[in-house]
Amino acid sequence: MATTTFDVGGLGPGDLPADEVMGDAQLIWDYHQMKHVLRPSDIGIGLGSHDLGVATYAAHLFHQGLFPTLVFTGANSPSTTAYFPRGEAIHYRDHAIELGVPASSILIEPRATNTGQNIAFTRDLLAGRAVKSVLLISKPYMERRAFATCQKQWPEVLASCASDPIDLITYIDTIGDANLVLNMLVGDLQRIITYPARGFATEQNVSADVRHAYNRLIDAGYTSRLAR
Repeated sequence: MATTTFDVGGLGPGDLPADEVMGDAQLIWDYHQMKHVLRPSDIGIGLGSHDLGVATYAAHLFHQGLFPTLVFTGANSPSTTAYFPRGEAIHYRDHAIELGVPASSILIEPRATNTGQNIAFTRDLLAGRAVKSVLLISKPYMERRAFATCQKQWPEVLASCASDPIDLITYIDTIGDANLVLNMLVGDLQRIITYPARGFATEQNVSADVRHAYNRLIDAGYTSRLAR
């Protein structure tokens, strides 16, 4: 399929950056995804964000019989307040119910404002249950960071990851903002690289080509989601 590309400068929300930038973005997009084989788990955990597609895919996985109980976790971040004024977890729950997930099968954790809290607060919510395995459901580019965070915050459980099996270009079309998606890709990778030293996540191998792509995207100006 032919794709129209544009210069990096002056992008509108629906425009795609130059081919070289998209090549680096694709490399990082692929790295972020764990490519785990889906298997039944004790609990599904839908990680809140600006992307309601996470709740849609979590509902799909519930209907596939991959877990009997679904937890949605998330309060708000500056980028989600306008989308989900009642909080990410609550809007996700309501969407999943609209998609046929029984309300009795859904728990919500409405306080978390970052990924570490998503995992830690969900762990605390489920403290009275015998949880041996969890399926982390997230945006496609958040899989690896969610996995590394869970390994650090909840090492007792067997964690696997899932996200909507969508390609990068289609995801950008769905979100409607190429700059937002590319900035998110870079921001998540920065956290994968730096958070282990801060005790927030386990170390993940980052190949030289992924690091080079990351540095080139930073040089190209994709820095708005970098942690300071």
